[in-house]
Amino acid sequence: MVEERNERVTLDGYSLTLDEIHRVVMKGEKVAVKDEAWFRVRESHQTVQDIVEQNQVVYGITTGFGKLSDVYIHKHEVEALQTNLIRSHACGVGAPFDEKVSRTILLLRANALVKGYSGVRPEVISFLVQLLNEHIHPVIPQQGSLGASGDLAPLSHMALVVMGEGEVYKEGHIVSSQDIFQQKQITPLRLQAKEGLALINGTQVMTAVGVLNLLNAETVALQADLIASMTIEGLRGVIDAFDDRIHLARGYQEQRTVAKRLRHCLQHSQLVTRQGELRVQDAYSLRCIPQVHGATWQTLQYVRDKLEVEINAATDNPLVFAEADDVLSGGNFHGQPMALAMDFLAIAMAEMANISERRIERLVNPQLNDLPAFLSPEPGLQSGAMILQYCAASLVSENKTLAHPASVDSIPSSANQEDHVSMGTIGARHATQVIDNVRRVLAIELFCALQAVEYRGPERLAPVTSAFYTLGREQVKSLNQDRATAQDIEHLAAWLQDTFNPSEAPYELTLDPSQNKSVMN
Repeated sequence: MVEERNERVTLDGYSLTLDEIHRVVMKGEKVAVKDEAWFRVRESHQTVQDIVEQNQVVYGITTGFGKLSDVYIHKHEVEALQTNLIRSHACGVGAPFDEKVSRTILLLRANALVKGYSGVRPEVISFLVQLLNEHIHPVIPQQGSLGASGDLAPLSHMALVVMGEGEVYKEGHIVSSQDIFQQKQITPLRLQAKEGLALINGTQVMTAVGVLNLLNAETVALQADLIASMTIEGLRGVIDAFDDRIHLARGYQEQRTVAKRLRHCLQHSQLVTRQGELRVQDAYSLRCIPQVHGATWQTLQYVRDKLEVEINAATDNPLVFAEADDVLSGGNFHGQPMALAMDFLAIAMAEMANISERRIERLVNPQLNDLPAFLSPEPGLQSGAMILQYCAASLVSENKTLAHPASVDSIPSSANQEDHVSMGTIGARHATQVIDNVRRVLAIELFCALQAVEYRGPERLAPVTSAFYTLGREQVKSLNQDRATAQDIEHLAAWLQDTFNPSEAPYELTLDPSQNKSVMN
């Protein structure tokens, strides 16, 4: 569950930001609709009403759906059409999304409808906003979407709740929406013309998962830079590789940014070495951190750019242009932009784990360092961190299968009327799994780095990594005797996910490193 705060995020369909989504979903801020947006919503709804009253033939309003779009629906049946649509399409399967995803879906769908292109009554939007503000979150199965025509199956489970059917989360438990509405004296809606279609014909599920993926990925990537810095100290890495002149010569800003973060983390370290002091240069997994992590940051920026468009997009069909009295059928529900972005995100984050696992190998392999074999307190009798590298390798290998692009697949549906689909929601779900795996690999690297610098002498760490070492040791104790480390790794991963903020002092790792207070030139 999210904490509840009294501040409000105001929706107008055009200016919702990722930061505002974070505040609503993670901080529990309430939601309102800007007054001027209601005029567009009412005008759009009036256009739909006129179509029904005038017996016009318009897709989704007075016709069936998909391949059944040539079946005319009489005006006395349009409400039944919308109800039947939701019930028939609510066929999602598998484990449900968690409440944060469900809350994000509600927020994004409300914001899309506020744009005034969907033809729904203001009451529909107000109902979604009420669900958000009352913390009533629909139970939405994860599987069943093709990503065009939008996220039909999962969004239908959201729409069921609007109708007073389906299930919701209540204080961490799943209960029927009917029971909750009775307790809170909330009256569900009878959907009118086009309203069912407007609720489910969009990309809000893949986009909601995508937003949370990005926010998680950015934090994980910052943590990766900090954890890699401690590994560099544990291996007495050559700091010259992070000289700004090298990265300026290539020209990628994200690469320069990562190098700058590393210099910030390693400033005043007594464990890093200079070129030729112990070795001329390090292996790629150390020397090329700015190049590899920087490329992932480029991808994160690409994904952020696409999400900032999609969270304010009109993605249902048809769209109502009330000012011209037009209703036009198109394909904005197609999830291809999100599908490609999520596939790209999964690939880029998988590389974070790939290079992290190679650093883990360098920390534990006695042929690659001068540390005790496998960081063991008694090599031979005790195996130390030997099998932790196995676990990391397994997660990395699993990521390679999860990073296979979902968007390259398409299966025709609706009797070949919908003959190309995006699979964007599958890609978004896979990206979630990849990010979770990356976090666990980084937790293993952190575990090993803590042990390595303990052998080197924690008092020789840089101020930033020294503070991180102290905090890390509060989470897991030293490996001075073989023990089951599964709980250690899960605890570190959960700490990285839920508690540790690399943007706070003294780490101060921000998306914009120019804000760092102390960075070596």
